[in-house]
Amino acid sequence: MPGIKLTQKDNFDDAYRKFKRQCDRNLIVTEARARQHFETATEKRKKEKIAARKKILKKLYMLRRYESRL
Repeated sequence: MPGIKLTQKDNFDDAYRKFKRQCDRNLIVTEARARQHFETATEKRKKEKIAARKKILKKLYMLRRYESRL
């Protein structure tokens, strides 16, 4: 959880800017948006299928790259 420490000279705008920056660095807003919507079983399977395909293609790419060096 982000938190900021304020000094006497910090005004509200500066404190808010620091807090927003910390939230962006910790990806809090991104994660909240990702968790906002319910994901159906069909969508989960679709994402898993896409991830598996990407993983296989990455392995294939690395294998071909390795073989080309030999």
